[in-house]
Amino acid sequence: MRILLLALVLLLPLAAYLFYPLQSDEFKIVENAKLLETKAAYLGREVPQLSDTMRRPNVLWIMADDLGYYDTDLYSAEGYVETPNIRRIAEGGVKFTNAYVTSPLCSPSRASVLTGRYNQRFGFEHQLHDRYLRNRMEYYGFKYIIDSRPWDPQYKTEVPSADFMEQMGLPRSEVTAAEIFRKHGYRTGLTGKWHVTKSQDNAPTDFGFDEFYGFYSSHSLYSPEGTDGIVDVHNDKDWTDDYIWSGQRNGRQAIQRNGKIITEERYLTTAITDESIAFVESAGKDQPFFLFASYNAPHTPFQAPSAYMEKYSDEEDIVKQVYYAMIKCLDDEIGRLLDHLEAKGLLEHTIIGFVSDNGGAAYTFATDNQGLKGGKITNFEGGVKVPMIMSGPGLPGDTEYNFPTSATDLLVTTLAMTDIDLPSDRIYDGADLTTFVQQGEPAHDYIYFRKGYNYGIRSLDHKMTWNSWTQRDTLLFELGIDPYERQNKFQSSREITQALMAAYESWDQQMMVPQWPSVIHFNFTDGDGTIYPFEN
Repeated sequence: MRILLLALVLLLPLAAYLFYPLQSDEFKIVENAKLLETKAAYLGREVPQLSDTMRRPNVLWIMADDLGYYDTDLYSAEGYVETPNIRRIAEGGVKFTNAYVTSPLCSPSRASVLTGRYNQRFGFEHQLHDRYLRNRMEYYGFKYIIDSRPWDPQYKTEVPSADFMEQMGLPRSEVTAAEIFRKHGYRTGLTGKWHVTKSQDNAPTDFGFDEFYGFYSSHSLYSPEGTDGIVDVHNDKDWTDDYIWSGQRNGRQAIQRNGKIITEERYLTTAITDESIAFVESAGKDQPFFLFASYNAPHTPFQAPSAYMEKYSDEEDIVKQVYYAMIKCLDDEIGRLLDHLEAKGLLEHTIIGFVSDNGGAAYTFATDNQGLKGGKITNFEGGVKVPMIMSGPGLPGDTEYNFPTSATDLLVTTLAMTDIDLPSDRIYDGADLTTFVQQGEPAHDYIYFRKGYNYGIRSLDHKMTWNSWTQRDTLLFELGIDPYERQNKFQSSREITQALMAAYESWDQQMMVPQWPSVIHFNFTDGDGTIYPFEN
């Protein structure tokens, strides 16, 4: 009896420690009240109506999901997949060879594209999460029992509650591209992946889109699992794959139209093009349109039509085979959308922007980013350097622009090409690239990166990255001669390092603290065995 009592005395405090809930109600979304007020004033202000002869051009933004810089033949003849339709956009416009996203993760990156601002300005620093650790027992079980390499749980003494998680996402005080275009007479539509808010109370239609077809999450099934003619590939190389498949088309993975969940049998890449074409038709001839065709290819889960799989039957690795097939299908569907615009006589009157939301997800082993260091989630080139193209009036055709550019430039440049002024109540980080491309001059002195304990800055010639988790030496690369970030020049380039650090600190002081914490570490292992942790 004494032994039992002693065991209880010892075990009860341990159990209380291990199972004590970590959820806290202390987390709050902080809205910028001043910007919320000035946004309402901006959107409520009337703008002069243009005559029919002064009609503004249409706008089509196409976003790919996790498409790596070298996944296609756009930047290299050795690209894995021939993409004549993506190249077709480049041949009619400007191909940016040093374009960067503000975050190597889907949702923060998309938030910056839609707003033309660094996502860190409004606290959207981390991915939208559906789950945090509930207690310490989950942490220790995750860390020491589950083989989750290269992912590690991130222990925090307090985590957000379920109610708070529903409110994560783009603040209402931010002005989106759709809100600006709709204010100026455009019909606005989003087809595909949203992933910048979680709640139906913050729907795409609450951020300026007249029409929405797609899903809220980071992913959804391309077709119901087991669909005839579709090859489903479960990837046992990728620890996240079971989670991706487990959602099926439930909850935020459900396909919906304007807030109503619908049954969808079409392959999703094809359906997004179908819905994009239907939106163009609904806009009519008398009203310009802004269409955000937000494809989720080639993000997991890996599913592809069997006809496309057959095109890559020589590839022995089925994970790579399905990945290439999904990219090829994406290119064909982009081509079908372009063909429709051309058949309707709209292509010459449409500004087109194409960009990937981040670099290739190397942890799936579908892409290796052809030597670029890191990949999605990292601040190395493989994570933040992306394919980007723009075409339309004011931009030359078949042109390369080699200076650093930012995905935030997409909004600012598009508005300049449509002769629409930016709201004057906030700072915009994008540049109007039309002038810089025509004059052959750099649009940015610096491009900045910050995600949790990882930091970075890119100048015209150099890129510096560091983190406060491992306290390792800062990495400095001269990208013009070292695009794969192999030769660290930190010790021999003190003056450059000091200048970059001063510029970064000045920028960092303008940014907001993250509105919610990360969940997990991703550990990238370099070729020399060095492990670099990143927050997700």
